[in-house]
Amino acid sequence: MNTHTDPLSPGTHTYRTGGIVQRYHVHGSGPVCVAHPGGPGIFWEYLRMPALEEHLTMVYVEPVGTAEDSRLPSHPHGYTRERYSRFLQVLINRLGVPGVHLLGHSHGAFVAAHHALHRPEQVKGVVLYEGAPVTGPEHGAEAARRVEAFAARHAGHPRLPDVLAAFGAMAHISSDEQTVAVARSVLPSYFADYWGDEERLAPFRDAVRATYISGLDEDLVPEAIDDRTALTGLEPPALVVVGRHDVICGPRWAFELDELIPDSRLLVLENSGHMGHVEEPELFAEAVRDFVLRTGTV
Repeated sequence: MNTHTDPLSPGTHTYRTGGIVQRYHVHGSGPVCVAHPGGPGIFWEYLRMPALEEHLTMVYVEPVGTAEDSRLPSHPHGYTRERYSRFLQVLINRLGVPGVHLLGHSHGAFVAAHHALHRPEQVKGVVLYEGAPVTGPEHGAEAARRVEAFAARHAGHPRLPDVLAAFGAMAHISSDEQTVAVARSVLPSYFADYWGDEERLAPFRDAVRATYISGLDEDLVPEAIDDRTALTGLEPPALVVVGRHDVICGPRWAFELDELIPDSRLLVLENSGHMGHVEEPELFAEAVRDFVLRTGTV
């Protein structure tokens, strides 16, 4: 299905693996960095990082399940980290390079951590960008606390109720349309100052696309994540990146990741929320570029 002869030529690449369509998108030049977006179910475009593309060959994964022709038979269920990691390994093998750097954002950081823990052989380094070592009640309680703090900072804003209503609707999402609506509605809380920079950020928000993915495995069981013990043995070096104002995977988790991982560096973006590559693109790109160049030998 792929018309490109070079797996790292600029543009969109498509192939089939296990009967499932997999796409990835190549931009930029330099050492190879494979980027896995979040969600799960958020389309890859929001993670475009032009400032990084000036220094690195960015390979943006379009995770299986987002496009209609890439869905599992069990869709919207079955998209576990292990499943994403297996598809990621096939993609990395196809690139034909000795090793890559892996960058995961939000849910993609959970995927990247899993891949670096279980398939580290071709991973030169991993960027855990707005991730956490755990999911579940502890993670949820911290997020709820930070959402409350966001609400307190913006008390009286006429659109604050819409953001809070979207958080309340998250547990009841069951369609692509609802996923898109909720994703766009919560986004003001994902920035350090969305309403103060709305002219620039509104087009980003309006462009977000998403597919409903349940977070359950094929047996309809939620995937519980606790990487705390495993991360103490993580082999590849890591860069942990967090926005000071992130409400979903805030600084508490970045500090913990940095403490757990033997060879890690921590970057706190002081004027960012969950989207530091948009809010502070130069600082973000400089840190990732330097990390890739420093850890570029396998």
